[in-house]
Amino acid sequence: METMRERFFDVTADLLDADPRVALVLADISAASFAAAAERHPDRVINVGIREQLLIGAAGGLALTGLRPIAHTFASFLVERPFEQVKLDLVHQGVGAVLVSAAGSYDWPAGGRTHMSPGDVALLDTLPGWTVHVPGHPDEAETLLRHAAADGDRNVYVRLSAHQNAEAVPVEPGRFTTVRRGSGGVVLAVGPMLDAVLAATEGLDVTVLYAATVRPFDAAGLRAALGDRPDVVLVEPYLAGTSANEAHEALADRPHRVLALGVPREEHRHYGSIPEHLAAYGLDAASLRERIATFLW
Repeated sequence: METMRERFFDVTADLLDADPRVALVLADISAASFAAAAERHPDRVINVGIREQLLIGAAGGLALTGLRPIAHTFASFLVERPFEQVKLDLVHQGVGAVLVSAAGSYDWPAGGRTHMSPGDVALLDTLPGWTVHVPGHPDEAETLLRHAAADGDRNVYVRLSAHQNAEAVPVEPGRFTTVRRGSGGVVLAVGPMLDAVLAATEGLDVTVLYAATVRPFDAAGLRAALGDRPDVVLVEPYLAGTSANEAHEALADRPHRVLALGVPREEHRHYGSIPEHLAAYGLDAASLRERIATFLW
């Protein structure tokens, strides 16, 4: 199956051809995949080498000239390492870029802790005004990438993953999608967690919501889905609890409960595979079913 990252290569090359405002900044990662695009657009495809702070600084500079820069590398090198530049060269300067990551929380276990960034979305939450997309399928990634490139001058983070769902959901940026209806509470599955959540809740009387956009958080969508039972389970493919405050704020005027599931703070100090990491984090279907059922019943 095509990966989200592979779709990103094709979509971005198309955007570069179609829109003279779009630019691409790389830090060596994926540069070979954009070799043809760089030949066609040498002034708008820039590889700064293994200099992630410069990656963001260059994106900020391009944005100041009126371009719409897309910056890409692994999440740990795109958000964590150059966070000061994200804060100053984009947010403080009042300009926008599209940051597109790969290898987020557990995508490349053989890469070790240096290539894992479960705290990326939580870190961006310390800054104002970010849109955060977490697609779960290449088709969704394309929709959200094209929307991000055309999204004025906003700062947008698109979190791509090798972990993906078997089927795409027709997503609307900024809105949650109802996948299954029930009366026993809401389980909100984010991005690539949907397949496991659907398997875990099979036969359970719950509503399953799907989020491919987590910032802004669709508070109205969550409230509308809850009905008379304000119990919410969040299942996110990054740091557990990242969206808990968003859910609490959405339901601040009514008694409610929230169970936040995701990647724990404790390091899983083994390489293994994506499924093995998910099982270790309690994010596989069997573990999710037990945790969800225990909380709701």
